[in-house]
Amino acid sequence: MTLRFVVFVSFILAGPGCFLFSPKPVLDEPARIDWRSWGKEVFEEAKSEGKLVLLDLGAVWCHWCHVMEETTYRDEEVVRIVTEGYIPVTVDQAKRPDLAQRYQEYGWPATILFDANGVELMKFRGYIPPLRARQLFLAFRDDPTPGPSIVAQDAISYAQAPTVSPRLKEALFAINSDHYDPIHGGWGTIHKYLHAPSVDFCLSQDDPQFRAMARKTLDGQLSLIDPEFGGVYQYSHGGVWENPHFEKIMSMQADNLRVYSQAYLVFGEPKYLAAASSIFGYLERFLHSPAGGYYASQDADLVAGEHAEDYFALPDMRRLDIGIPTIDTHIYSRENGWAIRGMARYFAASGDEASLLAAREAADWIRIHRSVPGGGFCHESREDERRYLGDSLAMGQAFLELYAVTAERDWLRRALATGHYILETFSRPGELPGVVTAIAPDFPGSAVPGPDRDENVEVARFANLLFRYTGQEKMKELSLLAMTFLATPEIARRRPVGGVLLAAHELEREPLEVMILGSRESSIARELFTAALALGVEYKRVEWWDPKTEDPPDLKAPYPDLGEPSAFVCVAGTCSSPLTNSLDLVTTVQRMTQHP
Repeated sequence: MTLRFVVFVSFILAGPGCFLFSPKPVLDEPARIDWRSWGKEVFEEAKSEGKLVLLDLGAVWCHWCHVMEETTYRDEEVVRIVTEGYIPVTVDQAKRPDLAQRYQEYGWPATILFDANGVELMKFRGYIPPLRARQLFLAFRDDPTPGPSIVAQDAISYAQAPTVSPRLKEALFAINSDHYDPIHGGWGTIHKYLHAPSVDFCLSQDDPQFRAMARKTLDGQLSLIDPEFGGVYQYSHGGVWENPHFEKIMSMQADNLRVYSQAYLVFGEPKYLAAASSIFGYLERFLHSPAGGYYASQDADLVAGEHAEDYFALPDMRRLDIGIPTIDTHIYSRENGWAIRGMARYFAASGDEASLLAAREAADWIRIHRSVPGGGFCHESREDERRYLGDSLAMGQAFLELYAVTAERDWLRRALATGHYILETFSRPGELPGVVTAIAPDFPGSAVPGPDRDENVEVARFANLLFRYTGQEKMKELSLLAMTFLATPEIARRRPVGGVLLAAHELEREPLEVMILGSRESSIARELFTAALALGVEYKRVEWWDPKTEDPPDLKAPYPDLGEPSAFVCVAGTCSSPLTNSLDLVTTVQRMTQHP
């Protein structure tokens, strides 16, 4: 045990040198590992053969995953050790959100060793060169007891109410400011990327200091937009914005598309709309499936395991002459929900009908091919008995965003059905607050899905806004359930904290409400509705009611039919007089939302 501990710790302390390449072995027949799929059969086989289980958890777009595959897992001695002592399993984290949630702190690649009973022995972050891998895999084969990376988690005393106390809120504001990089923008000083909830929170605040934090981050993030293909790289390393990792994953595309669109609505600066336009163009050109829906990601490497800086320095057509990095052509509900939400927000900012059409078509495709009974969504296959919160949550948010920009009731009904599915499928009343990340079969070594903080932030916000639209108490219940989890100090304090602050901010107040009354055929009513969409307020409820053809959708107060198109604005319990033109609507909102 002592020798193994020394080997493990020496690797951790080795610093940047541990990422040096080791020579590829020269073999007549390349060494290969017989990788298996993750499942209970793996542990049954491990028991019967007296072996351990090795889980290689990576991402198809990940450069260091490719390097580890091409060097470490092609090393003849590593192959021998793994084959003799382990049942090897490789998993793409995008296909298994439950495993991704469980090991997300270990980045990709993550390497986890288990005994045959599913007990974790080692968790390791990042690339492991061949020599180190030999030492580690031999050490645990000879002494299969948990190593120093396996630390018992302290029990959490969860909050009993969905309220962030004044003391905790003060601490969260301090953490948010301390974690912010005042020199370069963004939260954190090692990896630079746009953390959407933190920017959203800053944009939601009237304080110029918060707006300045958002603007500096948005301006820095512009360096990560590909000037040729469009789209946004995942992050930059070294504490600055100029050292990109070139993979393009859907979560970053969708978040950046939505946030830059919102930033344009807030600040009115063309550079932010141009950034959003670049990202939408990339989605249409590279990630849009001809069959319908959107693909999951594009690789960082043109050649697996080889850095691609020279390639990404080339102009558009020169790149195309050479080829493009591999695109992951899986079509997941979650990733499409993210994309739909971003495209709908881009439509609100730009008026680009193509983006609304793309959002509608993707929503219909996912609804037809990925929906499951009860209002939920599968990840990729209905035959897979696992259900992941992220898929239904993202699609529920997408439907609600589509309703917000079209006022078409079917989208609201679909969002509500998905909200009920989330409450019924992923909540654990009486056991723990929040909603869990997955419903999956249980077997030794399987992930035991718990609540994920980022997902619960989005559940709290989604369900709260859905409650504001519909008045459905079950949606209020879901929102408060998620907020109770987030109000737990041990959960709330994990950096970055912008998402928790944003959820608390929204649940504590009514949204800005704008009601448009008038025929769907009226150009004046359409103009009022378009002006309401373009308001620089994200937390809002915009409705369009045609008194001659519809019943009012759970209105909190009666609005008189004046016989001509009109709008009413309500803020904090105060409503405006009828407004009959878009300029009056905008100025009234500005006046009513100003704080002394």
